[in-house]
Amino acid sequence: MPASPEPEAALHLVATPIGNLGDITARAVAILRGVDRLYAEDTRHSRKLLAHLGIERPLIACHEHNEQALAGEICEHLSAGTSCGFLSDAGTPAISDPGFRLVRQCRREGLPVVSIPGACALTAALSISGLPTDRFHFFGFLPPKKSARLRTFEEHRLSESTLVFYESTHRIEKFLNDAEAVFGAERTVSLARELTKHHETVLTGSLEEVRAALSHGSKKGEFVIAIAKEGYVL
Repeated sequence: MPASPEPEAALHLVATPIGNLGDITARAVAILRGVDRLYAEDTRHSRKLLAHLGIERPLIACHEHNEQALAGEICEHLSAGTSCGFLSDAGTPAISDPGFRLVRQCRREGLPVVSIPGACALTAALSISGLPTDRFHFFGFLPPKKSARLRTFEEHRLSESTLVFYESTHRIEKFLNDAEAVFGAERTVSLARELTKHHETVLTGSLEEVRAALSHGSKKGEFVIAIAKEGYVL
């Protein structure tokens, strides 16, 4: 294989594995090796990935608390011809992860942004759900308060699109209880946990069935929940 060309002076958004480290792409590895400056959501987490890939290089922390402040600095580097890479802890940057503010600032200043695509929990879960994927509405993580969760469910109860949410291990039971209260026990859902990892689990059926099955299983990890439109039966 010929040597990879030097990365261009752009912000490279590098998708990283969501579990299985074998899902890193060859292009992503070349970018991680080759950019002049590399930013990461959690440098401790990303150093483990780089160590697995045999890459030793400095990492600069860029997370939700300092992303806005760093955006200007990164744009200055790009304007000077410096190539920059950014990776979040897992999956595709800016998809329910830091990265949006960086991209927005680059777009405002007319600076190039390059996608280095790869793993994304949203598309991975949808593709194996058995629910319609031609139209879907992605919400990411809902606010933690019950009232906000119920309001979102009520507003989209009659949607013709598949509804997709992320949820944490600490709130998944509350999420399912509230979803069943609004959408009804028979609404078809797919719940994916620990995607690409050893204990990957996908539960598909009615909300009542999935909630009952989860009550007897592990609730560790982050979840992707897809809710089908009313009347859809797998």
